Amino acid sequence: MRPSPFRLLCGAGFLAILSTTMAKNPVLPLFAAHLGAGLEGVGLVSALSPLAGVLVGIPGGLCSDRFGRRGMLLVSSLIFASAPFAYLLVSGVWGLALARFYHGLATGIFMPVAQAAVADAFNAARGEKLGSFSSATLAGRFLAPMLGGAALSLGFPGVYILCGLAGMGAMLLTWKLPTFEGRDEGPRKCRSSLQDSLRDLLASQGILAGCLLEAGILFAYGSFEAFLPIVSQERGYPAWLTGALFSAQVVTVALTRPFFGRFSDRHGRMGQMLCGAALTAAACAAIPFAPGVVSLFVLSMLLGLALSVATSATTAYVADLSSRENRGGAMGLLGAIMDVGHSAGPLTAGLAAAIFGSTGAFAVGAAVLLAVTAWVWTVPGPAKN
Repeated sequence: MRPSPFRLLCGAGFLAILSTTMAKNPVLPLFAAHLGAGLEGVGLVSALSPLAGVLVGIPGGLCSDRFGRRGMLLVSSLIFASAPFAYLLVSGVWGLALARFYHGLATGIFMPVAQAAVADAFNAARGEKLGSFSSATLAGRFLAPMLGGAALSLGFPGVYILCGLAGMGAMLLTWKLPTFEGRDEGPRKCRSSLQDSLRDLLASQGILAGCLLEAGILFAYGSFEAFLPIVSQERGYPAWLTGALFSAQVVTVALTRPFFGRFSDRHGRMGQMLCGAALTAAACAAIPFAPGVVSLFVLSMLLGLALSVATSATTAYVADLSSRENRGGAMGLLGAIMDVGHSAGPLTAGLAAAIFGSTGAFAVGAAVLLAVTAWVWTVPGPAKN
């Protein structure tokens, strides 16, 4: 039986994110240190992939609006298939940084364009399908560190060859996708210029509200990611237990996101977004006060549930408010602003932790998210659709 385009896209997303995450966790810092990088060098190399995503997310999405989704997905899949082999050629830290930046371009283009393609194809079930696609990529993100860690016994080249095989699988599945633009987009002459599309997106208060709320959620989540290991270490818990706490949170998101996406399709997005954001802030703030391991597990899963409630609605909400002609750009804008929030969270939380301890890190993450949630709640007009 021939798989549907949606299943092909989910399969490509799973393999693509598996490939790029396996190239990062846990091998990247170890490879950087092997090449002679200090702590600063390790941080620089790790930061370049998200930076690439911020730089190309919006242009990649806008180009998909103008030149077609399939073409841009193929461009990103070619990078997914070739980038892992670039790691085999590096002999120094700067070469590794360039390879990581090149790999980051693939994710930066693929995710917003794929989300726009899903949103184009589904109207009534948009939230559910976007949630299912997200769960497929989360599955790749979840399995990657385990596979990458096991492959380290083969040495660094063995890990990156495995990443390359996954990337080539993603490219083959992407190649089988139909030409979305020939079926569901208007004539090229009716499309706006890239500048006009970007201007329209930035002028939409509703789209900006959705993007900023997701950035606030990722700001708080970034604080959780950076400082949960610190809390765990302060209490003397082993590293594997910290990993299990993260796994519980990721699995909760992956299993529940399609359900909450379907819920938002039927009952509206905005209330669900605001409730999910408030619940995320509450779970984040409560982490340092958890009295034991069981309560930490409960809070990690509650945080995963809250993230699922909120983000399953925000992505669909931004897609709802954008037109088909600039939906790729809207998804790129969402991804870029979200990445800024995700990067700013740990930095700000680190400053708060230096003053108030690890409790301050979680508190600042929750406070910023609550402030953004309150602002979005007051935004009039389309934001309340």
